[in-house]
Amino acid sequence: MRIIYTIGIWFYGLGVHVAAAFGHRNARLMLRGWHHWREELAKLDGRPVAWFHAASLGEFEQARPVLESYLERHSGHQVLLTFFSPSGYEVRKNYPKAQAVCYLPPDLPLTVGRFVRQIDNLQAVFFVKYDFWFNYLGALHSRHVPTYIFSAIFRPDQYFFKWYGLWFRRKLKECYTHLFVQNEESLQLLKTHGIDRCSIAGDTRFDRVHQIAVAAERDAKVERWLDGHDGKVLVGGSTWPPDEEIIHQLNVGGSKLRVILAPHVISEEHLCQIERLFPDSVRYSKCGDGCNQQVLIIDNIGMLSKLYRYATVAYIGGGFGVGIHNILEAVTFGKPVLFGPNYHKFKEARDIIARGGGFCHHNADELQHNIEPLLTNDDALRKASQSCLEYMQENLGSTTKIMDTIEK
Repeated sequence: MRIIYTIGIWFYGLGVHVAAAFGHRNARLMLRGWHHWREELAKLDGRPVAWFHAASLGEFEQARPVLESYLERHSGHQVLLTFFSPSGYEVRKNYPKAQAVCYLPPDLPLTVGRFVRQIDNLQAVFFVKYDFWFNYLGALHSRHVPTYIFSAIFRPDQYFFKWYGLWFRRKLKECYTHLFVQNEESLQLLKTHGIDRCSIAGDTRFDRVHQIAVAAERDAKVERWLDGHDGKVLVGGSTWPPDEEIIHQLNVGGSKLRVILAPHVISEEHLCQIERLFPDSVRYSKCGDGCNQQVLIIDNIGMLSKLYRYATVAYIGGGFGVGIHNILEAVTFGKPVLFGPNYHKFKEARDIIARGGGFCHHNADELQHNIEPLLTNDDALRKASQSCLEYMQENLGSTTKIMDTIEK
């Protein structure tokens, strides 16, 4: 099975080379990164190393509370941070708490051996959620390096638990010092297959979004735009055109609803499309004193998480596409969340619906039905908001559980 797996990795690498030759931007970035890891590892200075690997930017945000807690407890150590995807590396390549940051080279035995051997004094390795690189795991196991995965989720339909999954299950059992999973189903699934070094620690994303909310600064421009407005505010986060079209159809009685839209794709074409849909709108970059348009369009990246503080309710985009975006950034502020139908693979979305803090819609009429009570009935809004706050509070502390177990 290892030979078949390695051949698959080789063909993936070949595909990246072909895509790069045809001008695919991400493939070119990955290929360039694969050839420059040696220079980055040379920055490690001999002190003990903790290696954190995240597939992309979202997984890095999950890893960040654990990474920073590790450094607080081991102040003399240094961090190697690796990424699989350009969406993570290109944004966080200058992350100040890491001594070295690079792309993870392909999981091929010869490359893996060279990579791991160049990391002197490696103390621990941390993978996030679903990144399983079996040649790396084997190399780390043979060198007796403590290796962990956290915020992991396992399901019966994964390849680990198929008829051909014995080799992969053995790697889980042999190579990980401990597996930190999110839920009881994952724990029991592992134990049923003889994998005992595992425990429930929850999802570190809750800790991270809580950190962001606590540290978030207020936005003077948004507050000037809201100054004197005594109505309700809908914040649309990571919206796509189908989301914006449905929001455009809202009709909330006499409520003076203001809308902040932070689209997922910030291109001139998309921004112009939103402006045509909402004639009474202004872009954030052009909003000065005296702006009183109904809709504020966020035309930059990185603001969304702090904007949810201004929401009465939050609309989370992506539900009419491949899946909804992060709801926890709004939930941590106690904001009820509304989203389209493609949410079922996200546990937190299912949980928040069951608690009465989240609402799914398939069309504009259903959105109207869900949002009207929240904007016109203070008691309904208070109950939904309280459900969100309680849900966040119950799920904080994953980082502490992980670090305490590792220290033991």
